[in-house]
Amino acid sequence: MDNNKGSVWVIAEQGKLGILDVSLQLIGKARQLADELDSSVEVVSLGYECNLIGTQLIAAGADKVYITDDPATAVYQAELYTKLISHLFIQQQPNIVLIGSTFMGRELAPLLAATLKTGLTAHCTDLCLDDKGILEQKIPAYGGMMTIVCPEKRPQMATVAKGVFRQQEIDNTRSGDIIPIEIPVDFKARIRTLDIVNEETPAIALESAEKIVAGGAGAQNIEGWNMIEELATLLGAGLGSTRPAVDEAWTKINTMIGQSGRMVNPKLYIGIGLSGEQQHMVGIVDSDIMIAINNDEQSPIFKQVDYGIVDDCQLFLPELIKKLKAHQEK
Repeated sequence: MDNNKGSVWVIAEQGKLGILDVSLQLIGKARQLADELDSSVEVVSLGYECNLIGTQLIAAGADKVYITDDPATAVYQAELYTKLISHLFIQQQPNIVLIGSTFMGRELAPLLAATLKTGLTAHCTDLCLDDKGILEQKIPAYGGMMTIVCPEKRPQMATVAKGVFRQQEIDNTRSGDIIPIEIPVDFKARIRTLDIVNEETPAIALESAEKIVAGGAGAQNIEGWNMIEELATLLGAGLGSTRPAVDEAWTKINTMIGQSGRMVNPKLYIGIGLSGEQQHMVGIVDSDIMIAINNDEQSPIFKQVDYGIVDDCQLFLPELIKKLKAHQEK
């Protein structure tokens, strides 16, 4: 088989409200790659009692959809999902496989790659094809961007976080094939899901927030962090952070933006007391206006934003908050 002539696949994940946004975004990117390769987009989605999923995935850009409708796949099980999907890949020989960088995807992707003895690039921030049709997988590294390729093994596999790619328009006139996947009768599950505990989500989800206020080590202490949080509340913005703020236990890990956290694309981003290291800044995609507040005029953050304010955030924020409250009371 020609290494670059297989189809482009997406492993689509389902949540309580249906297909996850990251999966729809990846189908749009898969469609773009497949069109360049003169190939097809194929999607696999495992679940239970989700009859409309196949039609929705085709409308999003898939040509073929492989689905289960079985209680055994209602909840993600690493061993079963790996067995079913790897068996399907061995049969169908995909060229490229894209997986959302979710809790499920971050576990499932390396299990599949190890089973199939192929490469995997995690947390990609861009994907494109070179002049030979090989997938170039871009990741932040060493203060810049690194390109990784998998020239020999197939499939070429990558995980991508929500928000890296924009979702394409849904086309309900599209047609495609929906193919059921059967659970092997000899499969004996070794794990049972007894309970599901949902994590507490912030009032404004970072991935969909149009405004974000993010803080870092420059908050100095919990009192400084509380002012950053208050500013976010006053502006109706999502609250973001860098790793030092999480490590200090000022905030939870679900606020972290960047290579190891969330990918965001707000219209307005305000970074307070953070240096602008690549690990954080790579998580901000296509922001319209970026503002930084930092007491170090040599901080790298000032080279990456539209407006910069050189000041100690513990002195600047009380005045800003005071003026915002006065304006809102008018």
